[in-house]
Amino acid sequence: MKKQIICINWGTKYGPKYINRLYGMVARNISPPFRFVCFCDNSDGVREEVECQPLPGLDFELPVTKKGIWPKSQLWNSQLADLEGPVLFIDLDVVITGNLDGFFEYGNDDDVILSPNPSNPLERLGQTSVYRFPVGKLKPILELFASNPQKIAEEYKYEQRFVTRNAPGGIKLWPKTWVAHFRRHCRRTFPLNYFLPPKLGKDSKIVIFPGDLHPEDAINGFYYRSVQVKRSPWEHIKAGLRGERKSGLIKHLRHYILPTPWVEKCWKE
Repeated sequence: MKKQIICINWGTKYGPKYINRLYGMVARNISPPFRFVCFCDNSDGVREEVECQPLPGLDFELPVTKKGIWPKSQLWNSQLADLEGPVLFIDLDVVITGNLDGFFEYGNDDDVILSPNPSNPLERLGQTSVYRFPVGKLKPILELFASNPQKIAEEYKYEQRFVTRNAPGGIKLWPKTWVAHFRRHCRRTFPLNYFLPPKLGKDSKIVIFPGDLHPEDAINGFYYRSVQVKRSPWEHIKAGLRGERKSGLIKHLRHYILPTPWVEKCWKE
């Protein structure tokens, strides 16, 4: 199977720093040859090894909802530049910690394979931070989505649930240990989070960062991106007791993280 990696970038939330670092991590953790394509609205500052292509676009307006974002649905088009066959999509805000070759060897060429989502253990739900699909196979779900984007977005809440339930032929899931969820799998439980940095599973190949916590926050030891106040463990506890927090006291205490050296080591060009 050809090794084809794709990502997508729109607006200014991530930009060239994240694109370039993702390419660097991929290049260090894959057996060549491989192709790396970024579908983006601005290629300024992107390293020359990255093949930048225009966003595929949609012929309808994306829905606006309180939960979930849907621009990745552009990748369900029947054509993605001149790519053919299976492509591995990777979100920009991930940390690659192991060899990626297995993502191209697992399953069959025609499979749609998602990361297991640990947030809903009672639901067989995939996570589209890292997923593989053949170009064009998801066109039927794009047509379904286009029929009533707002209603579908409100019903499914997240595009990963929409893909999980509607992918033609169903989905498969990667082995559970391959893709780690930073908050769910790496962050230490209370009170160990005040004494030990987040851990990395020995079989993890990619660590994803859903929500407001990003790799640079893990490096610096910040849990909330919007509250960039660096505190020692004791200062964090005292701030919570004083009411200087975004959430309840228990949640505030559980969310403290120490700086994460392995993220700093891996998350670079």
